[in-house]
Amino acid sequence: MAKNVLRGFREGLRNAFDLQSAHGPLTEEDHRLLAKLAGAVVKRGMTAPAVLFLGSVRPLNSIGSQALVFLRPFLTGLFSLEDYDRMVAILDRREGIEALIEAIEAADKAQGKDPKK
Repeated sequence: MAKNVLRGFREGLRNAFDLQSAHGPLTEEDHRLLAKLAGAVVKRGMTAPAVLFLGSVRPLNSIGSQALVFLRPFLTGLFSLEDYDRMVAILDRREGIEALIEAIEAADKAQGKDPKK
């Protein structure tokens, strides 16, 4: 029993700092969901604060996605429960935050604003 726990711990540490996602690349459906969230952010005029915040918490993406799990009962107004759970899974991945930032910047540019001004 203890050997299995130790083996699992070692495997977890081995993959803890791996830069490659174990889930593979983001799918088109993932990108559509990110674009929907990005559109809501831009519509509310929160582009700059969102990009700044996401950039600053990028190293803590896993903790943030777990906070979303905790807040699920309060934050499900924008998405269906299935989409919300998918968003949590996307943001748990290392490339998820960067993809969301890119989607927000693309949505902002499509609205004719430049987020870097």
